[in-house]
Amino acid sequence: MSRPTLRVLSALELLQARGRLSGAELAERLGVDRRTVRRYIAKLEELGIPLVADQGRDGGYRLIPGYKLPPLMFSDDEALALSVGLIAARSLGLAEAAPAAASAQAKLERVMPEALRKRIAALGETVTLDLSRPAASFDNGVLVTLSAAAQRRQRVHLRYRAAPGEDSARDFDPYGLVYRAGRWYVAGHCHLRRELRSFRLDRVRSVQPVPQFFARPERFDVLDFLKDSIAKMPRAHAIELRLHTDLATAQKELFSSFGLLEWTGEAVHLHGHADDLDWYARELARLPFDFEVLRPLALREALGRLALRLSQPATG
Repeated sequence: MSRPTLRVLSALELLQARGRLSGAELAERLGVDRRTVRRYIAKLEELGIPLVADQGRDGGYRLIPGYKLPPLMFSDDEALALSVGLIAARSLGLAEAAPAAASAQAKLERVMPEALRKRIAALGETVTLDLSRPAASFDNGVLVTLSAAAQRRQRVHLRYRAAPGEDSARDFDPYGLVYRAGRWYVAGHCHLRRELRSFRLDRVRSVQPVPQFFARPERFDVLDFLKDSIAKMPRAHAIELRLHTDLATAQKELFSSFGLLEWTGEAVHLHGHADDLDWYARELARLPFDFEVLRPLALREALGRLALRLSQPATG
């Protein structure tokens, strides 16, 4: 499908979804100028789409009341994007994701042309996405309730289980949600601790909106906050390294929970924490650049043990 044709159909979808849009709004959403929007509207009228053009300063375009589009008109690229998204949804830990995705896929395929349906069916049968499926799933309603509250800037009452037998309750302002490393998290302001906190959704026992609202901090990045909080999580050993590489390479080779990276002008300093130094040493051994262990001494010893083991000839 050509790009102009796709934009004409996009204009139709926007009018169907929004009811009425000004020429300026359509131009902004479609990424074109107003003259091009007028051409799109004329093309839709040629196709028999019943449109009304409101005149005046606040004029705009709308479909004739009662007109409905045929269901699910997708381009090949749109159908591909939806199908891959449904495949991904099966691996996101939602309790009803697999049957819901299968049902949605079946509805999509029912209204597709035969050639497109065969190509999309092949995706579902042959494509697998490794999204680090969580060990524990959770109630879909938790995700829906928290995302709606975050969008409305509405406080919730959260019951949470940090570990078996460690239940707690708090009021919480959800700023946003993120899926990372096989788990869903929500980040925001905890009124019990009076600070920014993040919580795993599979440990949320219940969540209820309360009739209070909040202001979300500007430019708050949920993923950046989660990465930073995981990296700073207290563990048995505090670690400091000097990495002889540039910051971009260090960020590419080390996942964020490994520690915080800081460019000093000559090298990259890494500040992190770990419980298992032998594991940390194995991760360091795979790096393609040199590094120095500034602390702790126990990490140097773990690296020495690893080097000795790797240098020994295989037996048997």
